[in-house]
Amino acid sequence: MALRHDQGIVLRSYPFGEADRVVVLLSPNHGKLRTVAKGVRKTKSRFGGRLETFSHVDLILFEGRNLDMITQVALIDPFSRIRDDLDKVVAAATMVEVADAVAQEHESAVRLFLLLKRGLQALDAGPVHPDLVTAFLLRATDVVGVAVALDACAGCGRPDDLTRFSFAEGGALCERCRTPGAYALRAGLTGYLARVAAADMGDLPESDPSFSGEAMGVARRFVEYHLERRLESLAVIEA
Repeated sequence: MALRHDQGIVLRSYPFGEADRVVVLLSPNHGKLRTVAKGVRKTKSRFGGRLETFSHVDLILFEGRNLDMITQVALIDPFSRIRDDLDKVVAAATMVEVADAVAQEHESAVRLFLLLKRGLQALDAGPVHPDLVTAFLLRATDVVGVAVALDACAGCGRPDDLTRFSFAEGGALCERCRTPGAYALRAGLTGYLARVAAADMGDLPESDPSFSGEAMGVARRFVEYHLERRLESLAVIEA
Protein backbone atom coordinates (compact mmCIF):
# COMPACT_ATOMS: atom_id res chain seq x y z
CA MET A 1 0.00 0.00 0.00
CA ALA A 2 1.33 3.46 -0.93
CA LEU A 3 0.40 7.01 -1.87
CA ARG A 4 -0.09 7.72 -5.57
CA HIS A 5 -0.60 10.92 -7.51
CA ASP A 6 -3.22 10.86 -10.27
CA GLN A 7 -5.84 12.95 -12.01
CA GLY A 8 -9.27 12.22 -13.36
CA ILE A 9 -12.71 13.40 -14.42
CA VAL A 10 -15.52 12.51 -12.02
CA LEU A 11 -18.00 10.20 -13.76
CA ARG A 12 -20.38 9.57 -10.86
CA SER A 13 -20.52 8.95 -7.12
CA TYR A 14 -22.78 7.25 -4.62
CA PRO A 15 -23.13 7.03 -0.82
CA PHE A 16 -20.91 4.61 1.08
CA GLY A 17 -21.52 4.07 4.77
CA GLU A 18 -22.82 6.90 6.92
CA ALA A 19 -20.56 9.75 5.78
CA ASP A 20 -18.45 8.55 2.85
CA ARG A 21 -18.93 8.38 -0.91
CA VAL A 22 -17.56 6.13 -3.59
CA VAL A 23 -16.30 8.37 -6.39
CA VAL A 24 -15.81 6.85 -9.84
CA LEU A 25 -13.35 8.72 -12.05
CA LEU A 26 -11.77 8.37 -15.47
CA SER A 27 -7.98 8.58 -15.24
CA PRO A 28 -5.82 8.88 -18.37
CA ASN A 29 -3.23 6.47 -17.00
CA HIS A 30 -5.31 4.02 -14.96
CA GLY A 31 -8.70 3.98 -16.70
CA LYS A 32 -11.73 3.74 -14.46
CA LEU A 33 -10.92 4.45 -10.83
CA ARG A 34 -13.20 3.48 -7.96
CA THR A 35 -12.20 5.53 -4.95
CA VAL A 36 -13.63 6.40 -1.56
CA ALA A 37 -13.84 9.94 -0.18
CA LYS A 38 -13.96 9.72 3.61
CA GLY A 39 -16.38 12.05 5.38
CA VAL A 40 -17.32 13.87 2.18
CA ARG A 41 -21.03 13.82 3.08
CA LYS A 42 -20.41 15.75 6.30
CA THR A 43 -21.18 19.49 6.31
CA LYS A 44 -17.59 20.38 7.23
CA SER A 45 -15.92 18.05 4.74
CA ARG A 46 -12.53 19.37 3.64
CA PHE A 47 -13.26 18.14 0.12
CA GLY A 48 -16.26 20.46 -0.20
CA GLY A 49 -17.68 20.50 -3.73
CA ARG A 50 -14.45 19.48 -5.42
CA LEU A 51 -15.69 15.99 -6.31
CA GLU A 52 -18.83 16.91 -8.22
CA THR A 53 -19.68 15.00 -11.38
CA PHE A 54 -17.91 16.38 -14.51
CA SER A 55 -15.09 18.00 -12.47
CA HIS A 56 -11.49 17.50 -13.60
CA VAL A 57 -9.43 16.99 -10.46
CA ASP A 58 -5.90 16.35 -9.27
CA LEU A 59 -5.67 13.59 -6.65
CA ILE A 60 -3.46 12.03 -4.02
CA LEU A 61 -4.65 8.47 -3.43
CA PHE A 62 -3.85 5.94 -0.74
CA GLU A 63 -3.88 2.60 -2.48
CA GLY A 64 -6.22 0.10 -0.84
CA ARG A 65 -7.04 -3.54 -1.46
CA ASN A 66 -10.45 -2.84 -2.96
CA LEU A 67 -10.89 0.93 -3.13
CA ASP A 68 -8.24 3.63 -3.22
CA MET A 69 -8.85 6.37 -0.67
CA ILE A 70 -8.70 10.02 -1.68
CA THR A 71 -6.42 11.85 0.74
CA GLN A 72 -6.10 15.13 -1.18
CA VAL A 73 -8.01 16.66 -4.07
CA ALA A 74 -7.59 19.89 -6.01
CA LEU A 75 -9.71 21.24 -8.85
CA ILE A 76 -8.07 21.51 -12.25
CA ASP A 77 -11.28 22.55 -14.00
CA PRO A 78 -14.75 22.39 -12.39
CA PHE A 79 -16.56 23.02 -15.71
CA SER A 80 -18.90 25.07 -13.56
CA ARG A 81 -20.84 26.67 -16.43
CA ILE A 82 -22.16 23.26 -17.43
CA ARG A 83 -24.18 23.02 -14.23
CA ASP A 84 -26.00 26.30 -14.93
CA ASP A 85 -27.75 24.97 -18.04
CA LEU A 86 -30.00 21.91 -18.15
CA ASP A 87 -29.20 21.20 -21.80
CA LYS A 88 -25.49 21.22 -20.97
CA VAL A 89 -26.02 18.95 -17.98
CA VAL A 90 -27.87 16.41 -20.13
CA ALA A 91 -25.23 16.54 -22.88
CA ALA A 92 -22.41 16.17 -20.34
CA ALA A 93 -24.24 13.29 -18.67
CA THR A 94 -24.37 11.50 -22.03
CA MET A 95 -20.62 11.93 -22.54
CA VAL A 96 -19.90 10.70 -19.02
CA GLU A 97 -22.26 7.74 -19.43
CA VAL A 98 -20.47 6.61 -22.59
CA ALA A 99 -17.03 7.02 -20.98
CA ASP A 100 -18.20 5.06 -17.94
CA ALA A 101 -19.55 2.28 -20.14
CA VAL A 102 -16.38 1.75 -22.18
CA ALA A 103 -13.58 2.52 -19.70
CA GLN A 104 -11.81 -0.43 -18.10
CA GLU A 105 -10.23 -0.50 -14.67
CA HIS A 106 -6.43 -0.52 -14.44
CA GLU A 107 -5.99 0.10 -18.18
CA SER A 108 -4.64 3.22 -19.87
CA ALA A 109 -7.42 5.42 -21.26
CA VAL A 110 -5.57 8.46 -22.58
CA ARG A 111 -7.60 8.86 -25.77
CA LEU A 112 -10.92 8.39 -23.99
CA PHE A 113 -9.90 10.81 -21.25
CA LEU A 114 -8.85 13.47 -23.78
CA LEU A 115 -12.09 12.98 -25.75
CA LEU A 116 -14.22 13.44 -22.63
CA LYS A 117 -12.18 16.44 -21.53
CA ARG A 118 -12.53 18.08 -24.95
CA GLY A 119 -16.27 17.45 -24.99
CA LEU A 120 -16.73 19.01 -21.55
CA GLN A 121 -14.56 21.97 -22.54
CA ALA A 122 -16.74 22.57 -25.60
CA LEU A 123 -19.87 22.45 -23.45
CA ASP A 124 -18.41 24.77 -20.84
CA ALA A 125 -17.27 27.33 -23.42
CA GLY A 126 -20.63 28.39 -24.85
CA PRO A 127 -24.10 27.35 -26.02
CA VAL A 128 -24.71 23.68 -26.77
CA HIS A 129 -24.09 23.00 -30.44
CA PRO A 130 -26.91 20.80 -31.81
CA ASP A 131 -24.35 18.29 -33.16
CA LEU A 132 -21.91 18.23 -30.24
CA VAL A 133 -23.21 15.02 -28.67
CA THR A 134 -23.36 13.40 -32.11
CA ALA A 135 -19.72 14.37 -32.70
CA PHE A 136 -18.74 12.94 -29.32
CA LEU A 137 -20.50 9.65 -30.00
CA LEU A 138 -18.89 9.28 -33.42
CA ARG A 139 -15.44 10.03 -31.95
CA ALA A 140 -16.08 7.54 -29.15
CA THR A 141 -16.64 4.72 -31.66
CA ASP A 142 -13.16 5.39 -33.03
CA VAL A 143 -11.60 5.41 -29.55
CA VAL A 144 -13.06 2.00 -28.66
CA GLY A 145 -12.11 0.44 -32.00
CA VAL A 146 -15.44 0.27 -33.81
CA ALA A 147 -15.21 3.49 -35.83
CA VAL A 148 -18.27 4.00 -37.99
CA ALA A 149 -17.51 3.93 -41.73
CA LEU A 150 -18.87 7.09 -43.33
CA ASP A 151 -16.47 8.06 -46.14
CA ALA A 152 -16.19 4.61 -47.72
CA CYS A 153 -18.10 1.35 -47.83
CA ALA A 154 -17.62 -0.73 -44.68
CA GLY A 155 -17.59 -3.83 -46.88
CA CYS A 156 -15.34 -3.13 -49.85
CA GLY A 157 -13.81 0.25 -49.00
CA ARG A 158 -15.04 2.02 -52.12
CA PRO A 159 -16.04 5.65 -51.58
CA ASP A 160 -18.95 5.76 -54.01
CA ASP A 161 -22.55 4.53 -54.16
CA LEU A 162 -23.03 4.64 -50.35
CA THR A 163 -26.76 4.05 -50.31
CA ARG A 164 -27.19 1.74 -47.31
CA PHE A 165 -26.24 1.66 -43.63
CA SER A 166 -25.73 -1.26 -41.28
CA PHE A 167 -24.94 -1.16 -37.56
CA ALA A 168 -23.73 -4.76 -37.64
CA GLU A 169 -21.42 -4.22 -40.64
CA GLY A 170 -19.92 -1.02 -39.24
CA GLY A 171 -21.51 1.84 -41.17
CA ALA A 172 -22.23 2.86 -44.74
CA LEU A 173 -22.50 0.21 -47.45
CA CYS A 174 -22.66 0.35 -51.22
CA GLU A 175 -25.34 -1.50 -53.17
CA ARG A 176 -22.90 -4.32 -53.96
CA CYS A 177 -22.19 -4.95 -50.27
CA ARG A 178 -25.67 -4.41 -48.86
CA THR A 179 -26.70 -7.04 -46.34
CA PRO A 180 -30.07 -8.15 -44.94
CA GLY A 181 -31.19 -5.55 -42.45
CA ALA A 182 -29.17 -2.72 -44.00
CA TYR A 183 -31.42 0.25 -44.54
CA ALA A 184 -31.41 3.32 -46.75
CA LEU A 185 -30.36 6.66 -45.28
CA ARG A 186 -31.77 9.89 -46.63
CA ALA A 187 -29.56 11.36 -49.34
CA GLY A 188 -26.88 13.60 -47.82
CA LEU A 189 -27.06 12.20 -44.27
CA THR A 190 -23.91 10.07 -44.55
CA GLY A 191 -21.95 13.09 -45.75
CA TYR A 192 -23.36 15.19 -42.92
CA LEU A 193 -22.30 12.58 -40.36
CA ALA A 194 -18.82 12.44 -41.90
CA ARG A 195 -18.40 16.23 -41.62
CA VAL A 196 -19.52 16.22 -37.99
CA ALA A 197 -17.19 13.33 -37.17
CA ALA A 198 -14.19 15.05 -38.78
CA ALA A 199 -14.64 18.46 -37.15
CA ASP A 200 -13.14 19.63 -33.88
CA MET A 201 -15.77 19.51 -31.15
CA GLY A 202 -14.94 23.08 -30.22
CA ASP A 203 -15.41 24.31 -33.78
CA LEU A 204 -18.22 22.29 -35.34
CA PRO A 205 -19.72 23.43 -38.66
CA GLU A 206 -23.08 25.14 -38.66
CA SER A 207 -25.79 22.59 -38.00
CA ASP A 208 -28.50 21.74 -40.50
CA PRO A 209 -31.83 21.24 -38.68
CA SER A 210 -33.02 18.95 -41.46
CA PHE A 211 -30.19 16.50 -40.69
CA SER A 212 -29.19 17.13 -37.08
CA GLY A 213 -31.89 15.02 -35.40
CA GLU A 214 -31.43 12.07 -37.77
CA ALA A 215 -27.66 12.25 -37.35
CA MET A 216 -28.06 12.00 -33.57
CA GLY A 217 -30.37 9.00 -34.00
CA VAL A 218 -27.91 7.12 -36.21
CA ALA A 219 -24.96 7.85 -33.89
CA ARG A 220 -26.97 6.81 -30.85
CA ARG A 221 -28.17 3.53 -32.33
CA PHE A 222 -24.67 2.70 -33.58
CA VAL A 223 -23.15 3.23 -30.13
CA GLU A 224 -25.94 1.35 -28.37
CA TYR A 225 -25.62 -1.56 -30.79
CA HIS A 226 -21.90 -1.97 -30.16
CA LEU A 227 -22.09 -1.32 -26.42
CA GLU A 228 -25.06 -3.69 -26.16
CA ARG A 229 -26.81 -1.32 -23.79
CA ARG A 230 -29.25 1.57 -23.87
CA LEU A 231 -27.91 5.05 -23.18
CA GLU A 232 -30.28 6.50 -20.62
CA SER A 233 -29.07 10.09 -20.96
CA LEU A 234 -29.87 10.14 -24.67
CA ALA A 235 -33.43 9.14 -23.89
CA VAL A 236 -33.71 12.39 -21.94
CA ILE A 237 -32.34 14.38 -24.88
CA GLU A 238 -34.89 12.82 -27.24
CA ALA A 239 -37.71 13.49 -24.77
